[in-house]
Order: sequence, then C-alpha cells, then structure tokens
Amino acid sequence: MALCRFAIFPKSPTSFFPNCPLNSPEFMHLPLLLQNHKPTHIVSSSALHSSSSSMESAPEGYRRNVGVCLINPSKKIFAASRLDIPNAWQMPQGGIDEGEDPKSAVIRELREETGVSSAEILAEVPYWLTYDFPPEVREKLKHQWGSDWKGQAQKWFLLKFTGKDEEINLLGDGTEKAEFGEWSWMSPEQVIEHAVDFKKPVYKEVMAAFAPYFQES
Repeated sequence: MALCRFAIFPKSPTSFFPNCPLNSPEFMHLPLLLQNHKPTHIVSSSALHSSSSSMESAPEGYRRNVGVCLINPSKKIFAASRLDIPNAWQMPQGGIDEGEDPKSAVIRELREETGVSSAEILAEVPYWLTYDFPPEVREKLKHQWGSDWKGQAQKWFLLKFTGKDEEINLLGDGTEKAEFGEWSWMSPEQVIEHAVDFKKPVYKEVMAAFAPYFQES
C-alpha cells in the first residue's frame, strides 16, 4: 500500500488561535501534566468543562480510550483519513486494554495504527475528555465490539515524532486491520476542521491544552 501525503493549507496565513490568547480564561483552566514533572497545583474537576472529568475513574458507560497528538519538528500534527468515513480525518486513538497503563496504551496504539515507534511523550491532559457516539455510530459499534457504550472517555497525550516520514506506514505494525487511507501534517485549525462533528469539541480542548507546544521556538 503506497503512502499518500496531502499538503492541506489553511484558507489564510493566520497564527494559531488568533482570537484565543494563551493567557485567556479559556486556556488557563487547562493544566498540563508534564512527563516526569509534578504540577504546582491541581485543578479540581468542578473547574473543568462539562466534557471532562477527573482521572481517578472514567465516566460510567464510556469506553476507556487514549488519544495521540503527534507533532513533528515543524510543530505540525499528524492526522489521517478514515477508511470507513469519507472525508473524515482524525488523530490516532484506541482502546485501553484491561489493566493497561494509559502511557503504554498510547505508545501501542500509535505503533499499531501508523507503524511509528520513534516518538517521545511530552505532555498529557490529566483528566478524561469524553464524546458521545451519534445513534447510528453507537449501533454499529455495539455489533462490532459486543458492548453498548455511550461514547468514549479519552486520555490525551502529546508526543514528539523523532523519526523520518518514511517510518509512517498506514498498514501499522501488522497486528490490526488498517484504519486509515491517507495522512498529512496539519495545523491545529486544520485538524479540527477536518474532524467529524461529534469529535470537534474534544479536539478543541486538546488543541487548547497543548497550544504552548505548537508555537514556533
């Protein structure tokens, strides 16, 4: 399977989040838990958006899942088009196995879906972000998984890609069925724009949480 890379450009050369400065209230409530670094304070779950909850336990009725925000040296984000949903692009994600640590799960899912093993964890969102499945998606997944989940509760990680583009292989590592057809490096705005509607709110929170890492140094 040949790799296809598309160069998708924004409609105008705007800077990241021009209407949302990083010191605005929208960003201040989203803490980052850096790898090997203890945060100076913990934000209570009551201060978070309604789509998030504390990391102690995932919301009842939601499948535990990890999300991968992979950035390259140019601070662009990896996204790929789904084979089963036309024109729908997303960041890699996948379920957390029973007893599996989320950090181990995120490395495994990245390798399974993209073939990438050259990556380092930079940061994580220290609370669950959830989205609900639309009725037709929920019914489809109910038959596929054998369980009726309301949606997914996701633990999101920011990873730095340390390899070469040639390492990316949408057949993955061969352990799972391929999910993607094409891939590209995108800006945060592009990732949100090309996502399916029911994932956009979570994607916006992920981009806001990791925004400092997208700035050119």
